[in-house]
Amino acid sequence: MFGFTSDHSASGTASTIINKPVDDVFNFIGVDFFKNYHRWSPEVIECELLSDPPLRLNSLARQVRIDQGQRSESTFKVTCFDPLSKLTFEGVSNPYRCFYDFKPGRTPEQTEVTFTFELLRLELFMLPFEKLIRIAVREGAIRTVRNLKTLIES
Repeated sequence: MFGFTSDHSASGTASTIINKPVDDVFNFIGVDFFKNYHRWSPEVIECELLSDPPLRLNSLARQVRIDQGQRSESTFKVTCFDPLSKLTFEGVSNPYRCFYDFKPGRTPEQTEVTFTFELLRLELFMLPFEKLIRIAVREGAIRTVRNLKTLIES
């Protein structure tokens, strides 16, 4: 009767061309995820694999983040691990998804990476800030691909 959730959501998508082959880019993001994740997402202060290694389809992981001064912890699951093509995580403890899509660029030495983050449900207390949340999610997607490009090309 008195639900505290809404059907509102927020998502952000950004793409970039990384001047490295698809296998290098996928390995940096997918295969070496736990080594590199905090590097492109500095808000992450802890991240651990809860399943047996390596990271693969249905693996569970836990992260602790500090976003704009707010500490949050979440458990997530790998829902797609398609080497050289797609990596998808879905929140188990919180309603979110993130997608990393990989496509060959115009040359074999280029990769187009598209990152999408979806906050699947905004809590009722968030609704007055919905516009700001949408902006933050979009800016976060842009920052993610910019950070990935810088790190992978260096």
